[in-house]
Amino acid sequence: MSMLTIRNIEESLKYELRIKAAKQGVSMEEQARIILREALVPKKRKKGLGSKIHQYFVGIDNVELEIPKRTLPRPAPDFSEL
Repeated sequence: MSMLTIRNIEESLKYELRIKAAKQGVSMEEQARIILREALVPKKRKKGLGSKIHQYFVGIDNVELEIPKRTLPRPAPDFSEL
């Protein structure tokens, strides 16, 4: 594994890292690794809604839907009497 040295960290940042590490029950070094890993390693994306819907219907074959006949649009309203 590689080593990384970070210099000139603000005291307030070091303090927050120490507090967060203590809450997690790990060392400051381990907490810094966790933070870097979460920030830099891509997370697995959850399936989106479209993918979930597709998965639900993927096994259905040969569905024929009746397409209604088209009709002429209704006439435009007559506003001349207003």
